[in-house]
Amino acid sequence: MAQGTSVIWIFAVIAAVVLLAVAAVIFHYAVGALADRRTLRYQRELLQKHCEEVQNMYRQTRGWRHDYHNHIQTMKAHLAMGRLKELEAYLNELDQDLTAVDTVIKTGNVMVDAILNSKISVAASKGIAVEAKALVPEKLDTALSEVDVCLIVGNLMDNAIEACMKIRQEGQRFIRVYMDILKGQLYIYVINAIGENPKKADSVYLSDKNTGSHGFGLMRIDKVVEKYHGYLDRQHEEGVFATEIMLPL
Repeated sequence: MAQGTSVIWIFAVIAAVVLLAVAAVIFHYAVGALADRRTLRYQRELLQKHCEEVQNMYRQTRGWRHDYHNHIQTMKAHLAMGRLKELEAYLNELDQDLTAVDTVIKTGNVMVDAILNSKISVAASKGIAVEAKALVPEKLDTALSEVDVCLIVGNLMDNAIEACMKIRQEGQRFIRVYMDILKGQLYIYVINAIGENPKKADSVYLSDKNTGSHGFGLMRIDKVVEKYHGYLDRQHEEGVFATEIMLPL
């Protein structure tokens, strides 16, 4: 009887272990599926956002094409009537206007140009002053994916724009971007205005979208930096938030 009980006990333990193993596998795939769905949703939202940004840039370009004809006609009229002072004043005004609108940044890398300029266009449409100076190799080393760099830049700019939009006075909204090659590494630095100090748990910054959690965009940046064994530092002072990243080339 005791032997039979022992055999039953052994089978029960084995069955429990098998059930636990099956449960662990199911849980693993369930978590993986949930993560995949969340990633796909994030990618869809990102794609939609980028499409809207490209459309915004297209509208601006189309507007300038429409205005171009009017500017030419006005200048020709001034010239035909010999109103050179008025023509000079008009040209100076037009030059200032073009300087204010021209936000095209040429980093040297086509993909980074596209994402950075689309974000700058969005920021400008929301009354955010942007200063950007960026230099990126035309062809990044195979060890560093251009897609991952664009993911970082896109998320940093999205976060900066979102933070600036919480400031009521447009004149206080600003974003400054600096990218360069320093000591064989890609250096990315973004600083922006903030209306209130961000939430933190220990040394980790939390997302306002998900109270008490590290936002998905922040997590994506963290994952990419960790993937390349890079350097990441986030800091804030009164009225400003800064992110500094270095990725080996």
